[in-house]
Amino acid sequence: MAQTTIHLLRHGEVHNPAGVLYGRLPGYGLSDLGRAMADRVARHVADRDITVLVASPLQRAQETAAPIAAALGLEIKPDERLLEAENQFEGLTFGVGDGSLKHPKLWPLLRNPFRPSWGEPYRQQADRVLAAVGAARDLASGHEALLVSHQLPIWVTRLALSERRLWHDPRHRECSLASLTSLHFDDERLTGIHYTEPAADLLPGASAVAGA
Repeated sequence: MAQTTIHLLRHGEVHNPAGVLYGRLPGYGLSDLGRAMADRVARHVADRDITVLVASPLQRAQETAAPIAAALGLEIKPDERLLEAENQFEGLTFGVGDGSLKHPKLWPLLRNPFRPSWGEPYRQQADRVLAAVGAARDLASGHEALLVSHQLPIWVTRLALSERRLWHDPRHRECSLASLTSLHFDDERLTGIHYTEPAADLLPGASAVAGA
């Protein structure tokens, strides 16, 4: 029986001074803090038995994977199945005051939060990430793989594996910047899910005490 672990890593903080929903737009790389987060994760996993490294093609994910690749001596394999979710508010700010919600023409996009109506269906996101997980599990059988993706696809994948409903309150996602959602398998059977935050003390608003 092959015991394999797949780590789903959310990218580090993004340089986004305008505060837009950048989604799949090009040109959004890591901030200085985001690079520090990526370095922290690289140190955290340096001694793990990771034999496969895969990342979303988006700049922020590739930049998060770069120090990990250097620490492990691995090539980064791009996989579009790990992309950020499609979102029709992409490129806009999101809010009632000076954000996109002040425009009535956009209100119909919010008609169905269960699918959701403003972007890629939750089930579609989970299915494509699960396909990427399955492929990585085959490649890393008996070892570990690390996949760099984005908050929403990682979270709905975790919900799907936990047999929970996919629609949810975004404020309750357990998927912080540079966090690891680790999936443990015996062959193809999921045996556990473990969540860690290697860069917890670097998160915006964290205290100076590690782990706060």
